[in-house]
Amino acid sequence: MSNASTDARARRSGFWRDLSSVALRAIRLTVREPEAIIPALAIPVFFFFVNVGALQDFVERSAPAGFNFKAFQLPVSIVFAVTGVSRAGSLVTDIQDGYFDRLLLTPVRRTTLLLGLMTADLALVITLCIPVVALGLILGVTFATGFVGLVLFLLMGGLWGLAFTGFPYAIALKTGNPAAVNSSFLLFFPFAFLTTAFLPKEALTGWLSTVATWNPVTYLLDGLRAIVLDGWDGTALLKAFAAIGGMGIVSFTLAFAALRGRLKQS
Repeated sequence: MSNASTDARARRSGFWRDLSSVALRAIRLTVREPEAIIPALAIPVFFFFVNVGALQDFVERSAPAGFNFKAFQLPVSIVFAVTGVSRAGSLVTDIQDGYFDRLLLTPVRRTTLLLGLMTADLALVITLCIPVVALGLILGVTFATGFVGLVLFLLMGGLWGLAFTGFPYAIALKTGNPAAVNSSFLLFFPFAFLTTAFLPKEALTGWLSTVATWNPVTYLLDGLRAIVLDGWDGTALLKAFAAIGGMGIVSFTLAFAALRGRLKQS
């Protein structure tokens, strides 16, 4: 009587099942950690009030009649709300406590370990955009493109936040160090301040004007501002999506390269 061999290995599930499992876990952990969400919302609201309160009269006196500085600043608040928001800190915790290595013992698709977290990040940053936009509407900001433009505005903010997440994930996977991940927000400062965050590009001079011309955030802000202030400007929107795509290519390339390196170590 022969003994039949039995394959006891776990069966691989589908890509979307793996992706949703990782993403739903990340979303549940985010909901349980409101202290990670509140600062991400408080900072853009703070800057919105400070910038409007300090600069509105000055800028509107120098600008053409009818210029709305609140509407001009709303995209800046959105960029502050979504940039650098990620589950990279939690990923470091998973690496340090061994959960990440235990996941590697399962047949889960390796790319979904990162894509699932990014999916949760996209849901989070769009959620963060909603109260910021609501604040702008309460203060009198109106969208020249109507409700459809408002939805596109939220989507563009979310996609920019997603495009930027590759940087903190690359640092998390490369170093496994929470201090390094917490310092990754410093990457955002050149993008945020060396641009048209506070004044139109025509008002910038010298080296700041040159840097702003090469800064992808300039074109993101132009696209967002077109939606709010000008209407459907195809050129501005195309440049904004190109900036988002370019940033995503760079950051995702770094993140997935770091993931491959982490997998080799494990």
